[in-house]
Amino acid sequence: MSSNAIPTRKVARRVFASEFNDAGYTFKESDDERAPIYLLLPSGARANRVFVVGTLTEKEDIGEDSEYWRGRVVDPTGTFFVYAGQYQPDAAAMLRDLEPPAYVAIVGKPRTYEPEDSEEGDVLVSLRPESITVVDADTRDRWVVETAERTLDRIEAFDEEGNEYARMARERYDLPVETYRDRAIEALESLEDGQAPEPDAVDAD
Repeated sequence: MSSNAIPTRKVARRVFASEFNDAGYTFKESDDERAPIYLLLPSGARANRVFVVGTLTEKEDIGEDSEYWRGRVVDPTGTFFVYAGQYQPDAAAMLRDLEPPAYVAIVGKPRTYEPEDSEEGDVLVSLRPESITVVDADTRDRWVVETAERTLDRIEAFDEEGNEYARMARERYDLPVETYRDRAIEALESLEDGQAPEPDAVDAD
């Protein structure tokens, strides 16, 4: 592969909010300035991009000199915070125009940030969207099922010999991986129990 080759987009990982927010360690796999930055997931995988679906419950323009939108997107396990400004014009326009509550599908890149007033080592994780799409309740439900399956697959492979990302997760995070199995199962049960946001509440004009 020549050095002038166009870099390919990395696969967008499905991940629940609870695991996404527990992650905080980022790394590169080469010294190349343009090398992708990965977020290390506690279940033992790397994520340069993620694919999430949930309910946009709040939005706010927090920009000072120009628009900078913050959105709060909820799945059965927790909350994603999404930020879009002048460098994500399409996503920012979607956040500007959408009226919560609304089901949305988002593909984006993880971003980590250590607040100045936080305790040492506290890292916040947010999502910089590449795209935001309005979806329906069935799409949200399918995402929950598929994300639970992917999470359980990662956990099943966690102790396999040669799983370097699981080894990194053990070193970087003091978090029992079984937690994410429980949350995946709880997310599936929330669909069966009707605990997820009601479609009628989201689809209303």
